[in-house]
Amino acid sequence: MNIERGHDTLPAVMPRVVIVGAGFGGLQAARALRNVPVHVTVIDRTNHHLFQPLLYQVATTVLPPNDITVPIREVLRKQQNTEVLMAEVTGVDVQEQRVLMHSRSVPYDYLILATGAHESYFGHNEWRRFSSGLKSIAQALALRDKLLEAFEAAELETDPEKRQALLTLVLVGAGPTGVEMAGAIAELARQSLAGEFRHINPKAARIILVEALPRILPAFPEKLAKKAKLALNHLGVEVRTSSPVEEINENGAVIAGKRLDARNIIWTAGVEASPAGKWIGAETDRAGRARVNGDLSVPGHPNI
Repeated sequence: MNIERGHDTLPAVMPRVVIVGAGFGGLQAARALRNVPVHVTVIDRTNHHLFQPLLYQVATTVLPPNDITVPIREVLRKQQNTEVLMAEVTGVDVQEQRVLMHSRSVPYDYLILATGAHESYFGHNEWRRFSSGLKSIAQALALRDKLLEAFEAAELETDPEKRQALLTLVLVGAGPTGVEMAGAIAELARQSLAGEFRHINPKAARIILVEALPRILPAFPEKLAKKAKLALNHLGVEVRTSSPVEEINENGAVIAGKRLDARNIIWTAGVEASPAGKWIGAETDRAGRARVNGDLSVPGHPNI
């Protein structure tokens, strides 16, 4: 993109820059354009920016939601050349240069797609209804409620097997989110909830972190992964590597050929790109990420 800064003169008609997504990338792009002679429109399906790395702390009652969110309009309120729209983008008309949002659309001269990613179930989308994701505030709050309700249900349950199933929590995927979440749940059960119940011992909760690959944190140095595993074991987390998940249903999961009864399955196994690449007809990789040029523009579309 070749948008020059202009301080002395303004064009008769300012170019329209539309930014889809107000995550780290989208907000950074919007703020970088604050002194550029363009009209900026930021579109996001929510009205807040979310600090995703700390979602696990909301899900485990450590932080309230407002500690990791900030209104998008508040961040951009001093930018007179910028407007914010809360809407769901459904596609892009590349020929007409319009961003589509169900029954309405917004024109653009330049388009920045910063739509992020969502959970990938690796071809098993049917597992989604039986597991909890962790990509939004709504998901974090739902997971928080589900975790706490599991302990409450276990307090009422008199059948030992059903009680153990309620107190068995499985995290699928041992990347950073899975490792952090497993440790936080262990601290919740063994510290925060200790002594709060009369018929169950929260410390007896089984927290199982499973990973299909030979070790946890596969994207990090092995030395660091070993330290993380030792720390998890110290907290009472069961770590199972080389253990692919083969099935998930309302009763639990099949992991490496073995059935495990569990009422809480948390999916932290990976992500795939948003459909933004498909919206513009771009070439994408297996994860749905659009292939781009060195300046991040899309081949054949220098203004995207």
